Amino acid sequence: MIDHPAVNRRITLASRPQGVPAPENFALTQAPVPRPGAGQLLVRNTWLGLAPAARLRMSEGGGYAESMKIGDVIYGQSVGVVVESGHPDFKAGDEVATINGGWQDYSVCDAQSVWRADLSRASAAAWLGILGTSGMTAWVGLTRVVRLEAGETLVVSAAAGAVGSVAGQIGKVLGCRVVGIARGAEKCRYVAEELGLDACVDYSASDFPDALARTCPDGVDVYYENVGGAVRAAVWPLMNRDGRVAVCGLISEYHGELNGGPDWMSILTKRLRVEGFILSDFAGLREAFIEEMGEWYSTGRIQAREDRSSGLESAPAAFIRMLTGGNLGKTVVRL
Repeated sequence: MIDHPAVNRRITLASRPQGVPAPENFALTQAPVPRPGAGQLLVRNTWLGLAPAARLRMSEGGGYAESMKIGDVIYGQSVGVVVESGHPDFKAGDEVATINGGWQDYSVCDAQSVWRADLSRASAAAWLGILGTSGMTAWVGLTRVVRLEAGETLVVSAAAGAVGSVAGQIGKVLGCRVVGIARGAEKCRYVAEELGLDACVDYSASDFPDALARTCPDGVDVYYENVGGAVRAAVWPLMNRDGRVAVCGLISEYHGELNGGPDWMSILTKRLRVEGFILSDFAGLREAFIEEMGEWYSTGRIQAREDRSSGLESAPAAFIRMLTGGNLGKTVVRL
């Protein structure tokens, strides 16, 4: 238990972004620490996980999830310690992770929305990334949505980011040839050399479409889509017959800069299967994911990297940096 009232620092939505968010779209505010009701937990957050999905929620009619209102706490994942429990399965002191803790020091969460974060198995930051939402999104997309098979050619966009870096490595574990797409020489080196993908193509290069085609001489069987726009346009002509596309995100289009869609004639003539997915639809697979990914992670077959910042007040800048491609791996904030 903590003494009430107490101050809960929060980052809230001050105004709706026009394009890429700016610092003035966020406000550091204070409120009393909330109290949990029946079936709820009060969690003191120790780490925040930042995700592009928050950008969608900042716009009115932002997509698959309800938009934030002005003054709302910014949506985000968190890892923390249970301070007060209104549910018999949890007690004070338990380490937990949740998808909707928000950018704040304390969160009240429904017990059904949290899962245990075993810090003897992995770090708190890892429970936000490789064993958290980002890792599970990559795993679901490849093993359940497109059902990747050994020997196929997989292309992953945003391959140095939180989800893409895991998706590429899963492809290698499953026996595929994997080509990443990232921006700049540093990210491409990280993807190819540190993550162990077969190649990585720089989408900021002037000859990007041609370079990608040269790197995929036998075409593309599976595309893991994180970006949209010009990156998607370069991949599309390379898709093989009966190819599959897992649409995880479209980060280049989250700021209102909509790009033309794919070539529908190719979908028809190549018999492509294009499937969008939202992780919450697969929540029942969390234990299976943690078992399989936990084994890959503990044995070193898949590695994790975080882009770390410190202090709640650093979250907006870290978020903007992530949206503009300045991160390697999962973007996290230590509180």
